[in-house]
Amino acid sequence: MSYPLVELKNISEFINGFAFKPEHWGENGKPIIRIQNLTNTSKPFNRTTIEVDKKYFVKSGDILVSWSATLDVFEWQNEDALLNQHIFKVVPDYKIIDKKYFKYALKEAILSMLKFTRGSTMKHINRGDFLATKIPLPPLETQKQIAQVLETADQLRKDCQQVEQELNALAQSVFLEMFGDPVTNPKGWEIKRLKEISRIQIGPFGTQLHKEDYIENGIPLINPTHIKNGKIIPNSKLTIPLTKHEELPQYHLEVGDIIMGRRGEMGRCAVITEREESWLCGTGSLFIRPHNSGIFSDYLCKLLSGKAIKSHLEAESQGATMLNLNKTIIGSINIPVPSENALKMFSKAQEILANNIDLSKSSSYELLFNSLLQKAFKGELNLKSTEQA
Repeated sequence: MSYPLVELKNISEFINGFAFKPEHWGENGKPIIRIQNLTNTSKPFNRTTIEVDKKYFVKSGDILVSWSATLDVFEWQNEDALLNQHIFKVVPDYKIIDKKYFKYALKEAILSMLKFTRGSTMKHINRGDFLATKIPLPPLETQKQIAQVLETADQLRKDCQQVEQELNALAQSVFLEMFGDPVTNPKGWEIKRLKEISRIQIGPFGTQLHKEDYIENGIPLINPTHIKNGKIIPNSKLTIPLTKHEELPQYHLEVGDIIMGRRGEMGRCAVITEREESWLCGTGSLFIRPHNSGIFSDYLCKLLSGKAIKSHLEAESQGATMLNLNKTIIGSINIPVPSENALKMFSKAQEILANNIDLSKSSSYELLFNSLLQKAFKGELNLKSTEQA
């Protein structure tokens, strides 16, 4: 069913945050919401005592959109705070739009715009283009029904992610028990720098990929947002044609490669499997190709996604607004190299853990949710059948 389309700017106000500077930060005052506080609620706040316009005040329940680096929609669930730049505070007209429906509409709008994001070093959405994005506006009651369907699918996705996170935490404990802390190296493994045991390749520059290169349902580009809990979930709208893929052979991903996000949240990585071969490393990622792959790739991926390496990367990374990694930082990581026997034992332990849960469920629910999201805002959801179910 088709509904009238409206531009985002006509149903909501989008207020960009204040450009706080390091000299504004202190230990006292109101907390400043930065992108890292949205993506990781355990991150400490910067605080400030300077006076800013009330439009930058954020209260619990406010909708926020990070439009630079990490592109996503959030609902603030914390103490009153001040909004930093690169984040919109969204003030919808609730007389004509349901809050839950609008949050999902914003998510779909961001997914649709990912292929048009600007910036080779740090991706961001163009404000004018984003506010001109059109979304369907059905009657309020229909909006609530659509939001309920999406919320149910979203909760299934989150529940499955939670189970997988718990399994990953258990796997990390087993990893530390078998190999020891990679920083203190209590097992006495030989230490080598990552650049000595692998090839490291940063994703293509923005000048190598242009707006017109992106199509739907082509060959996926893998950026940090597509790496979740050690799994790769590509966006069908962020793909390139085979001809463009063939022009960039140095960025092709191969079985055994470790794809890693190099911007934003540190430690996002996954091992490329057979079914994922021929995908392309995105501009926000890098890949690590160990000289010895197989079991060692799984070990290395687990090592790089662990707390110790994450902390090291956060300390070494560059960028005041957003953490950013380069080949020098990655290549200088000290890697304990275990014995072949220890790696085989690790592989067997991984197999036992994996058999306790269907690890494909998380990816399946993620794809289901994204599919429902697209259908919902194309008017393709059969609400009558969902009510009967």
